[in-house]
Amino acid sequence: MGTLISKGKGNHMQAKRFAIALVIAATTATLAQETTAVIAAGAQAQKLAGDFKFTEGPAADAQGNVYFTDIPANRILKWSVADGTLSTFVENSGGANGLYFDKDGNLLACQGDERRLVSISPKGEVTVLADKYDGKRFNSPNDLWIDPNGGVYFTDPRYGSRDGMEMDGEHVYYLTPDRKKVIRVVSDMVRPNGVIGTPNGRRLYIADQGADQTYSYRINSDGTLSAKQLFAKQGSDGLTLDARSNVYLTSNLVSVYNRRGEKLAEIPVPEGPANLTFGGPDNRTLFITARTSLYSIPMEVRGARTPIHPDQPRGGREGRQRPQQR
Repeated sequence: MGTLISKGKGNHMQAKRFAIALVIAATTATLAQETTAVIAAGAQAQKLAGDFKFTEGPAADAQGNVYFTDIPANRILKWSVADGTLSTFVENSGGANGLYFDKDGNLLACQGDERRLVSISPKGEVTVLADKYDGKRFNSPNDLWIDPNGGVYFTDPRYGSRDGMEMDGEHVYYLTPDRKKVIRVVSDMVRPNGVIGTPNGRRLYIADQGADQTYSYRINSDGTLSAKQLFAKQGSDGLTLDARSNVYLTSNLVSVYNRRGEKLAEIPVPEGPANLTFGGPDNRTLFITARTSLYSIPMEVRGARTPIHPDQPRGGREGRQRPQQR
């Protein structure tokens, strides 16, 4: 009887060890996929256009063309990926900074000089979405992200002179999907700047440039935020995500972090990068606005899905992506 019990215990222990080994193997495989090179082999950042004053706010449309701002020049420009040409989309942009396309092809813009959030139609028609909170004008809306429901998160710092500032600080806001109400969702940052959310609408990343930290939040059903966690000990002017849920931050170079806040890669850029987005016809090119220029670099990973029109898919399926086969 004792021998039978011993054998039973032995078999149980072997099964337990086998189960643990499977878990370790699965975890190792997941980590290996996450740490697979995100940059295409041998690729370096290439300058597409230059001689600007200060470039910012890149956003890709449904075809992968990239729109970006030259803030001091008061202009929104368009880089056409099909023929590699540059054109002006909007003159007198109101000091537009961050940009983001909605599902209907309208370009939402943070107009820093006009201190408001606007929507620009494909024909250039401007609609004001929000310019005040609690009866007070915003500081200088800076960056934005549109959630899957159509609500808009935007940061509202103030750089330079604080003359005429009506707010009691520099905060983050949420414009509800019906475009009727603005909610203050973050009020404890020094100077919020870059913002990006996950395609499923469950997590939001916000860079506090003033504190040189980036945080992650859980997005609640009503658009409010909770479960604030330090994501990276680095601030950022702009943020973007790829299809593996890696987060891209800018400083004197581009830093790539996995979802746990572990740094995976660094991308040198000839000029200090300000902001970035994925674009191109297959959503596998990273476009970087950096001081006086626009750069691009081919990637191994696609960008995360954005609210492009469902009839004009770009870049294939969202989610965990298999590395390219060579």
